[in-house]
Amino acid sequence: METLLTVVAPIFLLIGIGYVSARRRWISEAGLTGMTDFVFRLAMPCLLINGATTPHPNAGMTAFAFFAGCLATYALALAMSGLVLRMRLAEGGTFALNTAFGNTAMIGVPLVLAAYGQAGLSQMLAIVGLHSLILLPIGTVVGEIAHNARAPLLAILKATFLSVLKNPIVMAVLIGLVVSLSGVPVPPVARRFLEMTGLAGPPVALFCLGASLIAFNARRDWPEALLGSALKLLLMPALVWLVCRLCGLSPLMTAVAVLAAGMPTGANAFFLARRYAAGADRSGATVLLSTILSVGTLAVLLAIL
Repeated sequence: METLLTVVAPIFLLIGIGYVSARRRWISEAGLTGMTDFVFRLAMPCLLINGATTPHPNAGMTAFAFFAGCLATYALALAMSGLVLRMRLAEGGTFALNTAFGNTAMIGVPLVLAAYGQAGLSQMLAIVGLHSLILLPIGTVVGEIAHNARAPLLAILKATFLSVLKNPIVMAVLIGLVVSLSGVPVPPVARRFLEMTGLAGPPVALFCLGASLIAFNARRDWPEALLGSALKLLLMPALVWLVCRLCGLSPLMTAVAVLAAGMPTGANAFFLARRYAAGADRSGATVLLSTILSVGTLAVLLAIL
């Protein structure tokens, strides 16, 4: 529990600094927009290229179990957003991403290392390396389709294809995969640049998240934030555990995959929502609420596993 609180406390601190900065008007809305653009156009692409070109350890089945449960949660939440919550596609995509995209790097890596050592960390890194590469492009495609939804069908398909092709996140994934498959080594200077710039993304996103909370409407946003947190912290770990059991994974692989699934919603889900102006306030509330609740749920998972 002490390790868990030590890992989570800096996240709350960054969110709090962002909130105070916006409340005191130490940063303007234009400044927040610029920071969001920095994350979207530079920091996150660098993080994705670095992840795509970094060799992943031999933990294929652990990653498979995690992403099977993760994508099932995303699909269920997306369907629920339209059929039950009556959301538009843009907001539904944000809600679904909130339930599937976890803070695997900032919380997951140090927690797994503390609990399971290097053996667990090698399994966790396979999930972390693929996490953004799989989920962010899916969220981006849904956002682009929703953004062009009022045009005729052929126009929607054309506009979505062109927008996705020009999107920095998708382009970063494609560039990373091309470099990785070609076998061309990344020069040390380029690798260091990608690491430095990519690591700036999550902290800046957390700061922007805190700043956005001044527009938070508790009556409007808390019910969906609570539902999204429940799907993220309870349903997704249960689905991943079920896949692990069906695949016959070892206790260590199962523990790492389920613990990774139990991570709270990551700030990158919020920054994508802010980018497409689709439920950013509710996304920020989900990140905050799920992080608070995860102190208890992760402690329970660690005790069980």
